[in-house]
Amino acid sequence: MPEKKKELNYEAAMKQLESIVSRMESGEMNVDAMTKELKTAQEIIKSCRDKLTKTEEEIKKIMAD
Repeated sequence: MPEKKKELNYEAAMKQLESIVSRMESGEMNVDAMTKELKTAQEIIKSCRDKLTKTEEEIKKIMAD
């Protein structure tokens, strides 16, 4: 059975992205680790965009009421 990924809240997601960027900039990652981290970052960014879009839609709905 595939493991279900835990959904990060927005702030935790941003901290994780900052950590990935920091490690990449420090040069402490090899190419394989960098590839894996870039994929992780891509997933986190998509999740954050989705959350922001959903929040924006909810705000618009509230303001329209």
